[in-house]
Amino acid sequence: MLLCEFSMTPIGQGESVSKYVARCVDIVDKSGLEYKLTPMGTIIEGEWDDVFNTIKKCFEALKEDCNRVSITIKVDYRKGRVGALESKIKSVEEKLGRSVKKG
Repeated sequence: MLLCEFSMTPIGQGESVSKYVARCVDIVDKSGLEYKLTPMGTIIEGEWDDVFNTIKKCFEALKEDCNRVSITIKVDYRKGRVGALESKIKSVEEKLGRSVKKG
């Protein structure tokens, strides 16, 4: 299992790219994988192939009408770990003894 944070930004499509973000979020949402949308990217939890196939679908959807796409991907793999999307935050909150804002 892994957590993967990714962001795709079409270059040359103007200042607001929310319509492209929405296109990708729709793909992620329909994938059935656990995910969280944040202001700076999307975090997906799942098996390697499932996560990267979903990211590839996002790229394929953007490249149809975007000649240039910047992609940032950060991966945290941990064998056998399930539910890290929530448990990593809970672990920090336990150490702090309080809740924190979540993205």
